[in-house]
Amino acid sequence: MQVGAVAGRRNASPLRSAAEFLIANPRLETRLSYRKQKEAALSNSEFSHVFISEFFPLSLTRRRTATESPIAVEPVRLQSGSRAVAAPETVCDNDTLTEVPLTGNEVRKTFLRFFEERGHRVVRSSSLVPTNDPTLLFTNAGMNQFKDVFLGLEQRDYNKATTCQKCVRAGGKHNDLENVGFTNRHHTFFEMLGNFSFGDYFKEQAIKYAWELVTAPEWFNIPLEKLYFTVFGGAEIAPRKKLGTDKDAAALWVKVGAPKDRVIAVPGLKENFWAMGDVGPCGPCSEIFYDMGPAASDQGHTDCKFGCDCGRYVEIWNLVFMQFNRDSSGTLNPLPKPSVDTGAGLERVTAVLQGKISNFDTDLFQPLMDEAARLAKLDVDVRDPKVAPSLRIVADHARAATFLLSDGVVPSNEGRGYVLRKIIRRALRHAHILGASTPFLSPMSAAVRAEMNGAYPELEDGSARITRILDEEERRFTRTVEVGLKKLEDNLHHAFVRVEEMKNQAHKEHPDRSIAFSKPVLMGESAFKLYDTYGLPRDFIEDVTRDAAVQVDWPGFDRAMEEQRTRARASWKGVHKDAANPVYAKLAQTFKTEPDFYFGTSTQDCRIESIVTKSGGVNEIPKGAEAEIVLDRTTIYAESGGQVADTGSFYDKSGALEVAEVRGAYYPVTGLIAHRIVAKEDLRVGDRVSTVADPVRRARDMRNHTATHLMHAALRNTLGTHVKQAGSLVAPDHLRFDFSHFAAVDPSEIAEIEQQVNEEILKDLEMRTDIMNIDDALASGALAFFGDKYPEANVRVVTIPDAASPRGFYSKELCGGTHVARLGEIGVFKIVGEQSTAAGVRRIEAISGDRALAEYQRALTTLRSVAGLLNAGEDEVAAAVERQLDATKQLEKQLETLKRKAAGSQADDLLEQVREVKGVKVLAAEVNGFDRESLRQLVDSLRQKLGSGVVVLATADDGKVALITGVTKDLIPRLHAGKIVQELAKMVGGSGGGRPDLAEAGGKDTSAINSTIGRVHAILDRLL
Repeated sequence: MQVGAVAGRRNASPLRSAAEFLIANPRLETRLSYRKQKEAALSNSEFSHVFISEFFPLSLTRRRTATESPIAVEPVRLQSGSRAVAAPETVCDNDTLTEVPLTGNEVRKTFLRFFEERGHRVVRSSSLVPTNDPTLLFTNAGMNQFKDVFLGLEQRDYNKATTCQKCVRAGGKHNDLENVGFTNRHHTFFEMLGNFSFGDYFKEQAIKYAWELVTAPEWFNIPLEKLYFTVFGGAEIAPRKKLGTDKDAAALWVKVGAPKDRVIAVPGLKENFWAMGDVGPCGPCSEIFYDMGPAASDQGHTDCKFGCDCGRYVEIWNLVFMQFNRDSSGTLNPLPKPSVDTGAGLERVTAVLQGKISNFDTDLFQPLMDEAARLAKLDVDVRDPKVAPSLRIVADHARAATFLLSDGVVPSNEGRGYVLRKIIRRALRHAHILGASTPFLSPMSAAVRAEMNGAYPELEDGSARITRILDEEERRFTRTVEVGLKKLEDNLHHAFVRVEEMKNQAHKEHPDRSIAFSKPVLMGESAFKLYDTYGLPRDFIEDVTRDAAVQVDWPGFDRAMEEQRTRARASWKGVHKDAANPVYAKLAQTFKTEPDFYFGTSTQDCRIESIVTKSGGVNEIPKGAEAEIVLDRTTIYAESGGQVADTGSFYDKSGALEVAEVRGAYYPVTGLIAHRIVAKEDLRVGDRVSTVADPVRRARDMRNHTATHLMHAALRNTLGTHVKQAGSLVAPDHLRFDFSHFAAVDPSEIAEIEQQVNEEILKDLEMRTDIMNIDDALASGALAFFGDKYPEANVRVVTIPDAASPRGFYSKELCGGTHVARLGEIGVFKIVGEQSTAAGVRRIEAISGDRALAEYQRALTTLRSVAGLLNAGEDEVAAAVERQLDATKQLEKQLETLKRKAAGSQADDLLEQVREVKGVKVLAAEVNGFDRESLRQLVDSLRQKLGSGVVVLATADDGKVALITGVTKDLIPRLHAGKIVQELAKMVGGSGGGRPDLAEAGGKDTSAINSTIGRVHAILDRLL
């Protein structure tokens, strides 16, 4: 059966070549050359705008009259396979666009430039995998990377920022996957433009910025008559606690120029109030809406008013005013420094500025849809309703898959990888509907990278890896669908068998009555498993079951779907993240702990700045008390970047008296180190102490941390540069390193990695640490570790030099951990294990220094012991063991041969016990000296010898009962082996089941075997 084949392959000849086109139009060529020199590259979408401005100047520069149709110009195609410059489409009713609209790339740059010129730090997008945030499946908003800043857990060297954040909403609480392709504005991957104030400006300045950027002629120049502004209209925020209308925001919109009748208060917490969680920062919102015009109404409205949710009025920007901190009682306490978090979807803003109703009609998607049409060899307009949904889905999902893979997510059957696999398979299903050949998704991903690598250059770094994964997923999907078809056929067969069983049973009970039976039914859970696990589309299941005259329990399917979604949401509820302890948050505003742990394990004259107990900040604690202490400087390393914290002690000024045991240290907020201590003497704020970290523990940490860097470099040298860190642990007794790779690391590769690391250790080169800003560090070739946050300036770059390398180094990474001074201090390095932790993620565990030496000594002792047992030399152990294994295999083969002969011999004897029950041959017997496997072979032999009949055998194996029932195929419509063995199992105190032709059970009561066998004939007499 062919699903969704689309007619109309592309076979038209090109109108004329690109060279002829440029020769005939030198003015256009001049403009293109100028822009190439200016911007280094000209995207296809930018070429389209230059082309249109040259050859359709009137259509783009004059105001459209009220009587003219909002239909764009006819398409002009270049040579076959190239992208359309324009095509007929319904556009927004925006009469005042007077110049070539901005491209999507230009919208992004313009937004960031606007805020950069107003003192905001342009911050690069964070990963789609949230950093150290278990509450999120994927990054889904611009504020995610600033969450700790808003909570007071982190301090940065800027208080205003702007970003274009890559986001994904597909899975977990925020899931737009099923809507994508069938609406104008749902996406799995999207970009969120935003500006943020961390205690700097608040409502007035945020509203001024938004007004200027949106309406000013030199910026976006969106007509005021197309805009509406909503503010929080009041709501009950907790039982008997109400927050009134945000009159301040409403007045500020009017003040900057918004008509009063277009500033609308919307009551309730759902629309215009934002909260980070049940407790924590929260506040009212203000949203900017754009009137797309009557043509955008999904319900065909021609005169609806603002507030109608028909699709005409579209939110383009949300301004969140973090004004309060909500406590557990629901009380809103004003924040000492109110903040601002805004979000504007790039795709929506681009649609408005380009005069499009659908985001998919903008130049952010059209090149990708055109590429999908080219790959599928379609010769229809990409907006043709027969193919548009599939092309939209492919374009959107290609973006999502490319960016998720680039950020280290790999397809799997759980968590983030499961969502990625669903996205990939949904794209492939719609590629199949389009009739595309394979490979399909990897070329689509290449098109995504070509369109977006200007804004996200990291996309090209993993291009080979992304292509390999997508091609493998495409092959896997094809195999899975084939398996799914077989599973569907099996399920349909079982549905028919169930109906036949019901008919037979009814005929036995009521032989003189005619009873009507419904169609066979495919259970909802089974149908959902075919859909969810094997990737069979719902409409495909519908087609096959309809042709087979089988009903599907679709309500059960829907219930299974909802249960799966509930499980997915529950698995990513994560944990609540509290705001910073007020004591630490206040202290961090004016103070930071100076880290002395890079220079040694002890230091003197450190001042106690703060003492915090469970009750909060205190001025002193008595001997024996547990508390957290902040010092002005310390040599105790605080846990971070995978390296565990130091332990140690505080001493008095003389260094002779221990005043506290230090059990660990951490960062309660950025820049502050809190020491977890048990006081050995009374301690007070202002006391001076000396800090001493355990030097042995520290030395082991340092060896293992530097060894981790060496191993990371060796992994990339041996396996390839696709290897990326996916987590690590540096502890005194071992190191653990997770990394992206698609197969188990071969023993020879393990040996090569181990050899490389030890060769570098033998060189005893001096380590180098530099302090740089992050851009310079990354430009110099330094690697950034997964899951770590780095400041914009003053990052530590740890380099292991290599004069022979063209780069001048063997390893170079951003790292805040402690390291050896020279590589020789590591001593020796040994890998002790390699395993899989998730699909596409491997883990290596290793040891170094004294622990590695002890491991080598232990292995040598074991080798000598084994050699003695085998009476062989140490270098002959492997050959001796191999000889022993060969001899064992020969003995096992001989034993199996004897078992088969014994089974065959006993089978002949057992056949004498065959009885007939209602014309069916039945053999039921207890046999001795057989394990389960031998019993299965005996049952198979007896079934073959019977030709038609039922075999039930039982034996006592290792003090337990083993029961096996076999039914020949001709009797399956009348008897089910699984049901027979289930009844018998209860008699021996056990349970079991299996296929209609062969089933097994186990039990505990060996004394009941004889009586159970004796009841077999009666049971079959009843069933027949």
